[in-house]
Amino acid sequence: MTLTRVKKNFQITLPNQIRKKYKISVGDYITIDEEGRKIVIKPVKIIDSDQEYFYSREWQEKEAGADRDLDEGRYKDFDNVEDLIKDINS
Repeated sequence: MTLTRVKKNFQITLPNQIRKKYKISVGDYITIDEEGRKIVIKPVKIIDSDQEYFYSREWQEKEAGADRDLDEGRYKDFDNVEDLIKDINS
């Protein structure tokens, strides 16, 4: 447990070890909730709606599958687009 002092305007400083562990940077957002007699602070990441699809479970599962295919050599290299098209059409 780390002791932190409440400063002017009721501001607190997050201890360095907590900031590093949870990768909290200046400008990031946090939520503050109550659980019984506890104050719970959680980091949250705001995602632009144009990029929201990338963080969906379905997309992440497909990304993981693509990573496995690359790791296991299940892909082809092509020197040019024409060779790729020939392979697709064969």
